Parts: sequence; structure tokens; C-alpha cells
Amino acid sequence: MTTRFFPSAWALPAALLLLASCQSNPDSATATGSAAPDAAADTAVVAAPNDGIRAADLSRHIQELASDAFLGRKPFSAGETKTVNYLAAEFKKLGLQPGPNGTYFQNVPLVQINTTPAPTMQITGKGQPLTLNYKRDYMAVTEREQPSIAVSNSPLVFAGYGVVAPEYNWNDYAGLDVKGKTVVVLVNDPGFGTGDTTLFKGKAMTYYGRWTYKYEEAARQGATGVLIVHDTKPASYPWSVVESSWAGEQLFPQSADKGAGKCAMEGWLTLDAAKRLFTAAGMNYEQQFQAANKPGFKPQPMGLNLSTSLKTTIERKASKNVLAVLPGTTRPDEYIVYTAHWDHLGVGPAVNGDSIYNGAVDNASGTAALLSIAKAYQQAKEKPGRSIVFLAVTGEEQGLLGSAYYAANPVFPLNKTVANLNMDALSPNGPMRDLTVVGHGQSELDDYAEAAAKEQNRYIVPDQTPEQGHFFRSDHFSLAHVGVPALYAAGGFDARKGGKEAAKRSAEDYKANRYHQPSDEFDPKWDLRGMEQDARLLFRIGQRIANETTFPQWKVGSEFKAAREKSLKAKPTM
Repeated sequence: MTTRFFPSAWALPAALLLLASCQSNPDSATATGSAAPDAAADTAVVAAPNDGIRAADLSRHIQELASDAFLGRKPFSAGETKTVNYLAAEFKKLGLQPGPNGTYFQNVPLVQINTTPAPTMQITGKGQPLTLNYKRDYMAVTEREQPSIAVSNSPLVFAGYGVVAPEYNWNDYAGLDVKGKTVVVLVNDPGFGTGDTTLFKGKAMTYYGRWTYKYEEAARQGATGVLIVHDTKPASYPWSVVESSWAGEQLFPQSADKGAGKCAMEGWLTLDAAKRLFTAAGMNYEQQFQAANKPGFKPQPMGLNLSTSLKTTIERKASKNVLAVLPGTTRPDEYIVYTAHWDHLGVGPAVNGDSIYNGAVDNASGTAALLSIAKAYQQAKEKPGRSIVFLAVTGEEQGLLGSAYYAANPVFPLNKTVANLNMDALSPNGPMRDLTVVGHGQSELDDYAEAAAKEQNRYIVPDQTPEQGHFFRSDHFSLAHVGVPALYAAGGFDARKGGKEAAKRSAEDYKANRYHQPSDEFDPKWDLRGMEQDARLLFRIGQRIANETTFPQWKVGSEFKAAREKSLKAKPTM
């Protein structure tokens, strides 16, 4: 990937954020397929088959991967080396084959840029100058591979949502020349902003609502800088997530132009800072917000100039995806790909004296499940007809970089890749009645998920907060974008012990106290039976698909259907 097209999942992992948000209105969650079991009567957990997937193994892998010895598993660190070697050794121990290159690794060329912004951002032009403070008011980075960046007296323009969407007859840049200027744009898209179901996809976020798109479009328009106004509700994550995720070292795909095609500065403003900025411009933020949500919005020059600077240190090298294969017995040239990201945030700012961001839930849990599923396939008496690929990817926290690179440079042909099953931030809070499917309604994999859920006396819950764009936030999106049907599903909405309220409390506690914090550590008190349940469910889905001859399809209306149809017509390439 060379354009950082894919959105980052550094926002709260979808399964957990979904639970916290939809639990505020438990009645809004509807089951599909079979009816939701009665909470009082349904307390039993279906007996686990002897498939080798065990909570004890999950616990062992999570404790190891999330230990301080792995230094938070950040790419380009000693923690990466330890992590990828651990995974390769585990795959080899299971007797799985390496990739076609003879190793368990796929190199992912990246550039690491450590941006140090100036402590302040100066706003001048009307009346009293305004000074904004780094971290408290704004965050800023650059993707340009230059030792220093100076933004001097760059005129500010309010460009609404920063969207150019011909299919929705929407152009926030219409008639605007932003060369040399810095655009201020809103997060999300007008469908969410208005609640109008006739705008974009209504409350369901489109890709136009993602921050990555806004940075890309500003660059295409020739802007010097772009600042997104952070608002917790439409962003779906608090400012603390922006602050922790955009500070220090950032990873980007290597590009031939060394980032010259990007804006010199990409950043965020707090809502409070944005309101002060609009006041300094003699504009009312709320009035401008309302105007930006109406068709025909015209960009507004703010009559202000922005000055700031950034210094960088730059390192180019390769991170690694880790890949292993169990060849199929009857259709070995067709593949089912299981994915989980192995990376987390590494060593960062200390919180309560702890500076290692261990990422036990996010995503040692999914990586442990990947290893457990691999073990289950190896132990199964009936070997799969199709080949099974186990892919632990890098750089998810920095923008789905590893999975995006694989999608652009597949080890196995995409038109022979039958399905992707993804695992990210599995719940450690015991068995669940539900299976929450992010992006429910997109593909026939929903039907496989429902059948596997019924085996465990569970029911399907669709994504109740599509406005938060969860489908864009984990590695399945990289493969979906190139046409491979992908499933991202886990339990966590309805706990067998304590029901929906217990699940709500757990999700909200994680969001408030552990997500992207050093406190996301392994807890020996965790009940990993629910994680075991999820891993087994995904194993069963893969088993069923592996022994079929048909390919699951995208459903009519899915934006990924055309890419799949085009891919299937193409000649296979490695």
C-alpha cells in the first residue's frame, strides 16, 4: 500500500466499542435468525468438543505476548523481533508450512516518522492572536520524509466535512483553491451530522467520514495542512485516544515520492479549540456546523493565518507479517485466511508509573485465538479440503498497514481466496449468548456465522452503531476492499452471567480504563471461556467452508461485490 488508503483501527476495537455504545439502549439491539434466549432460563454453556481449543492455551499465549518482555509489540522495535519469532516458532511447532518464499515472514516496507510538533500553534489575522497548545488543543504529524516542516501564515479555510462525493452530489471543495492553505474539516459525514437518511447512508458512516479519507482528499486538493475537529460522539472515541495514538513515532507505507504528495501537516483540533478558533474568526461554530450539513455548502475562508512547525526523525525498513499454511487435501489452490494483528503501541508515556502498552486484549487475544485455531486444524481427524492460511499482521494500530500490504501484495491469489475470518480484541469476560457481527448484511458469511452460533446456543446481533464505522477499523476491511468476503464477529453484548448489563459494565470499564493504556494487561481473574467459544465458532465456520466447493458471495447492495466479481474474472496471480 502506498497511499495510506486504509483507515486505522486505533479507535476502540469494534466489538468492545459497539457493546458500550449499543448497551446505552439495550432494547435497540435485535437478534437475527433465531430469537434471543431468555436470560433467566439460558445459563448453560454448550459442552466444548475435543478440538484442542482451550482457555488454558489462550491464557498461556496472551500472558506471553502481553508480558513486559515483549515491550508492547510495536513494529520496528525489539518487541517486534520477539513477537514475530514467537509466532513463527509456534507455527513451526504445530507443523504448519511456511509461505511460498520458504519463510514464515512477509516483509512489509514501512517508514517510521517520529514527529515533534512545536509546543504551540499561532493563529493571527483578526484582533487578538490565538495560541493553541500541543496535546491540550491540537495534535499534528507529517507523512513527509523531511527533517523539518514549517507552516508559515497558511490561510485557514473551513471546508465542512472535507468531502468530494460525486455519487452523493456533494463537494465541500467546490470553487476552492486550497494550495498553500490549511483546511479545517469536521469528523464523520453529513448523514450522521443531520440524521437525514437521504444524505449519504444516513447514520451509517461511509468511508468519506473516516479521518484517513479527509487527509487524502485535502492532499489531492493541494492543501498545505488539514485539521479535523474532534467531537467525541461523531468520532466515537475520546480525545485521549487521539492524543495517545498520534504522539511520537508513526508508521506509514513507503512511497516513491517520500510523502511529498501528502499535506505538510495532518492533525486534529479539540472541539473547544475549534470553537475558540471560529470565535477568533468572527464566526459562530454552531452556525457553521449547521451550514456544513446542508447540500450546497460553500467553503468559508476564516480570515486567519496559521503558523507552526514540526521536526522529524525518519527510519525506513521492513516490518513483518507472519504467515503459515495448512495445505488442503482436495482443493489446495483455494484458501481461507484467518487474520489477527500482532502489534500494539509499544513503550509510550507513563501512566501511573507504567510505560509499556501491553495490549493484552488488543490484540494478544486475537493472536492467541489465531494460534489456537491453527492447533485445532492440525489436531482435527478430518483435514480441510481447502488450504488454511494463518496470517498475523503488523501495523494495524497505525492504519491496517500489514493487512493492506498483504491485500496489495497477496501471497496467495485473491480470486482463489474464499473468505477471511478476522479476530480483534476478543472479550475476556466469560461466555456470551450473542455473536455480534460487524457489517452484518454484507455477505453470505452471515449465514455461516448464524449456523455456528446456533451450535453454541447463541444468537446473532448486527452492528447497532453503524455510524461509528466499525467495519473500516480492523484488518478484515483490507481484504474486503479488494473483494474477499470477510467476517468480523465476536461475543460481548449479552453475557451468560449477568446479561446485557454485565456486558455493558465490562465494555465501558475497558473503554474508560484500559483501552490503549498500559493497563491493558493480562488479568489472571479473566474468564476466557467466551474467548474459547469465539475461537471455536470461527474454527467451525472455516471447517465448513473448507470442505465446500462454492464460494461465499457478497450480498446485493454491498459496495465490495463489484471488486469480487472483477477479481474472479481475472487470471490467478501470485
